[in-house]
Amino acid sequence: MSIKRLSACALLALGMGTAATAQAHRAWMLPSATVLSGDNAWVTVDGAVSNSLFYFEHHPLRLERLEILSPTGAQVEAQNRAEGRYRSMFDVELTEEGTYTLQIHRQGAFARYKLDGEPKRWSGPVNRIDEIPASATDLQVSEIDSRMQVFVTRGAPSDANFKPTGQGIELVPLTHPNDLVTEEPVSFQFLVDGKPAEGLSLVLIRDGIRYRDQVGEIELTTNAEGKVELVFDEPGMYWLEVEREQPSQHIDGARRRLSYSATLEVLPL
Repeated sequence: MSIKRLSACALLALGMGTAATAQAHRAWMLPSATVLSGDNAWVTVDGAVSNSLFYFEHHPLRLERLEILSPTGAQVEAQNRAEGRYRSMFDVELTEEGTYTLQIHRQGAFARYKLDGEPKRWSGPVNRIDEIPASATDLQVSEIDSRMQVFVTRGAPSDANFKPTGQGIELVPLTHPNDLVTEEPVSFQFLVDGKPAEGLSLVLIRDGIRYRDQVGEIELTTNAEGKVELVFDEPGMYWLEVEREQPSQHIDGARRRLSYSATLEVLPL
C-alpha cells in the first residue's frame, strides 16, 4: 500500500486545480483541544457552516442531532449550548479516561417538487416519503446519510467507540485519530454499510485556507480493503471529507447520497 506524503508543495500543486471548490460551503465542528489530561478536563466545541474552514462567516451548525459518547459508550450531555449568528458552541466535561466521540448523524430523505405550480420542499424519515402529495409534479427525491465526527481523548486513548454500526460511511481508525503526528504513517479504513469501501474519494484540507492563496485540497482514494495510508508533513487541524452516491435501496428511482466528515488534529513530532 503506497504512502502519500502531504507536503507543502503537494498542497499548493493540488490547490491550483481546486479554485472552484474554494467557495463551497462546508459543515464542521472544531474542538478547543483533542488530547487532554488531569481531573478537571473540559473541551469547548464550535460548529459552523462556512466557505473558509474554521472561520465563522455563513451560519451556525444545527445541533439537534448532536450525540456525545463517553469512552464506555454512555451518553454524555452537552453543556452550555448556545447559537449565535455565525456559529454554535457547547462544552463537554470529560469525566472518564479514554476517547470520546462527538457526532452528528443524519439519515432520511429530501424531496423537491411542485404543487399547483408552487415549488415545495420536504424532508423526513425514508418510511414517511408517502407524505408527499400524490398530485406533486417535477418530483426529485434523494436519500441522505451523513455523519460528522470529532474525537477527544482524556489520558490514554481508547477504541471502544470505533465499533462500526453498519450504517452509511464509517471510519475505522487503524491509527488512533488522537495520536496523529507529523512524519509518522497514518492508516484509516472506511466502510460503507459495514463493508470495506474500495474507490472512495477522500479530501483533506489543512486549517488556515483563509490566509493562503490556494485551498490546497489533498485527494486520496481507498484501496480494495477500504484503506488509505499517508504521512502528514505539517501539523494543524485538518478537515476530512468522504462522499459517495449510489442508487437508493428504499426509494425507487432515487439516489442515495452518503457523506462522512471529521476534524482531526495533527501534532508536531
